[in-house]
Amino acid sequence: MRRTSLAVLLLLAACQRSPVTDGTARDGGASPSASGLERAAIETGVIADTGRTSPVGLYQRSHEAGRDMLCIMPDGKGAFRFGAQAMFGEDQNCRGRGHARRAGDKLILSFERADRCIIVAQYDGDQVALPGVVDMKCAALCEGRGSLEGVSFPRIGNDAASALRARDARDEPLCE
Repeated sequence: MRRTSLAVLLLLAACQRSPVTDGTARDGGASPSASGLERAAIETGVIADTGRTSPVGLYQRSHEAGRDMLCIMPDGKGAFRFGAQAMFGEDQNCRGRGHARRAGDKLILSFERADRCIIVAQYDGDQVALPGVVDMKCAALCEGRGSLEGVSFPRIGNDAASALRARDARDEPLCE
């Protein structure tokens, strides 16, 4: 009985210890929110450090209703400009342009045409994923019942040239 009680107390004590910090965030390594395994994978180069991966390039996904595209270009001021298109079928689409800035593993997309439509997207180096809920102001970017909610864009090009070649459904440049 005593051994069992002692074992339970030791387990409880182990669970209540504060997390160990290794200082990787201070010296430019992986983010402090990354697990130990993820930090090790980043340090050995097995996975990319999204904090150091530029979002510039072309992101595209084709599906039965059309093609979703996002192009991101440097703006020359330390931030980015972008163009986005999401297709949901005939007369059901969203399209917009604007400026983006980076905040850790997020991209903050500020659309020009819509009245203060701002979307905070998840960026992991290989994909840009919009959240499942966006501000009502972003509805101005869409026709029909289209919505940018939950749209994701996988990367297919990682340079400005591929972003410049992107053409929307109307065969107009998506990023100029």
